[in-house]
Amino acid sequence: QVQLVESGGGFVQPGGSLRLSCVASGSIFSINTMGWYRQAPGKQRELVATITTGGTTVYKDSVKGRLTISRDNAKNTVYLQMNRLNPEDTALYSCNANLQARALGYFTFYWGRGTQVTVSS
Repeated sequence: QVQLVESGGGFVQPGGSLRLSCVASGSIFSINTMGWYRQAPGKQRELVATITTGGTTVYKDSVKGRLTISRDNAKNTVYLQMNRLNPEDTALYSCNANLQARALGYFTFYWGRGTQVTVSS
């Protein structure tokens, strides 16, 4: 059974920083793209950033220069370094991975349950 577990969320004042982590565990054959999404209250879930196995990244425009996605392929882990946070960044941040479980012969998407980030003074 494959699962993604996020950690690192919390409460931070505007201008502060947080580092999110997401570990994929279980019977995994291969992982392709990993990413972070967020959903604020009353809004739809949106892409924050994605990263391929080779390190190619894509960012939401409003987070460029403040949030940085990275990954450790050996640890099946993706990170999101969040700097200069503002109240508009408040949301539930969820990890996503396109991976192939050993029991399956194809790639599919898995989601974590999310970690809450709250930015407020």
